[in-house]
Amino acid sequence: MTAQGTHALEVLPLTWGVLIISLLVTAIISVLVVSGILLRRVPSGGPIPPVARTGSGMRWIYIGVGLSTIVLFGTAVWTMRVLAAVISPPAEPAFTVTVDGRQWWWRIRYHETRDTPEFITANEIRIPVGVPVRIRLTSTDVIHSFWVPALSGKTDLIPGRINETWIEATAPGVYRGQCMEYCGWQHARMGFVVVAMEGAAFDAWRASQVLPASEPQNAAIAEGKRIVMTHCCACHTIRGTEAGGSAGPDLTHVASRLTIAAGTFVTDRTTLEYWIRHPQRAKPGNRMVDPDLDLEATRLPAAYILKLR
Repeated sequence: MTAQGTHALEVLPLTWGVLIISLLVTAIISVLVVSGILLRRVPSGGPIPPVARTGSGMRWIYIGVGLSTIVLFGTAVWTMRVLAAVISPPAEPAFTVTVDGRQWWWRIRYHETRDTPEFITANEIRIPVGVPVRIRLTSTDVIHSFWVPALSGKTDLIPGRINETWIEATAPGVYRGQCMEYCGWQHARMGFVVVAMEGAAFDAWRASQVLPASEPQNAAIAEGKRIVMTHCCACHTIRGTEAGGSAGPDLTHVASRLTIAAGTFVTDRTTLEYWIRHPQRAKPGNRMVDPDLDLEATRLPAAYILKLR
């Protein structure tokens, strides 16, 4: 286990500490049980001796209870200190991101700031290094749980309620996140990534995300766009086009994301063509229907979507 975020750096030592204490307690109890079995073993076929209360047994009970109380009290104090440290960020968050959990993907909304209007993306959160970011969590359908092990602890997403947490990365990198509350068939494939970037790179990315989708540059890409508008516009939004659906992820800049299908596949031509042609085979139970396109017809919309950067 490693920590690359301010939040996680506080939690990780507690995690290791409680784990080590638990292992020591398990080892001590195991040794005592095995010792008791071996030292008090009844000879085979012999009579069972009566229970005798001799020796200084109560002294060991007092010692055990005393040590357990000290360890439990120390762990409770340590836990309270960590909770107090992570309940709020060390500085005012630079901006707010709302994460809406849906079966089985994440709708990501960046709130308006003084420099950038609001925009929506999916399954990928980008943040600047060394800056705390407020994360508001909600759900459209069932309970989900937001967890980025290297950056923060787990926080539930509950329908009709807004919970808040925060994340801050101490180093650039790509950090895997996962839904940690069982939410149905494809729970295990409800992932996302957090990409921590240097400030200038993040500003450039954010400025690109508010732009509309790029226009096709040749006839083949234009045909791919036509197919996407025919089959996809009812469920997906592509800003700058007639596609304005909200049942599925916003595709305006989908090719700029590292993964598709909520972390299921790396974004490239092969996986995108497979996802478009066989969404129910790739991720059974998701809301995307098979489009009834042959392989050649799948290549054209995939080529158009790969231009949406």
